[in-house]
Amino acid sequence: MSLYQCLIIDDDEIDRLTVMAHARKHDCLKINGVYSSADEALQNGIPTDADVLFLDIDMPGINGLEFRKIMSQVPVCIFITAHPEHAAESFNLETLDFIVKPLKQDRFAQTIARIEQYFDVRNKAALFEKSAGTDTVLIKEGHKETRIKIQEILYLEALKDYTLIITPNKKHCVLSSLGNLLKESYFQSFIRIHRSYAVQKSYVKHKKPLEIELENGMIIPIGRSYKDIVTDLL
Repeated sequence: MSLYQCLIIDDDEIDRLTVMAHARKHDCLKINGVYSSADEALQNGIPTDADVLFLDIDMPGINGLEFRKIMSQVPVCIFITAHPEHAAESFNLETLDFIVKPLKQDRFAQTIARIEQYFDVRNKAALFEKSAGTDTVLIKEGHKETRIKIQEILYLEALKDYTLIITPNKKHCVLSSLGNLLKESYFQSFIRIHRSYAVQKSYVKHKKPLEIELENGMIIPIGRSYKDIVTDLL
């Protein structure tokens, strides 16, 4: 099992201890530093091999958002905060997850699963090579090349710098952001309905106020900032 080096930064002692307690329940995490402020972390020297940041946002001195900009080389950042209004801004800083306090065990476990998925994907990501024709894309997975017909793709799911291409039979992961994929001409049949999802319009079965149901029964959430776009295009 892989081991991920993590740092915990929160100015509230109880919240800091809570994150530590939850982190210690997961064997994949090794706590490499615990700090009461971003300033303290910088003064003590950040370990160069850090994999994960667990950050509060509202802290004296350098806040969590500013610290993430300074520590942009750390692959994964998880914000744990009592201020949900910072969510939109945080995701512009390559945030993998955003948790609203109080921190609960089941919610933290979901985050750990997402961290493990991210690193697994990063290690195994295929290369999105090029268009293999007007209705086909070519994906290179190791020494194997896979041709996928556009009409076979149900939806696309963002995972930080990577994108999962979901077909009825398999998930392919490519080293390209969802936004960049959607700029390609052969993905014009897709509509982005959420920060993390884009669906193929022809596979939409039902549209509800907060979600879309695909022909295969898959339910995809509609992001608040995408509601008007979805209404206009579907």
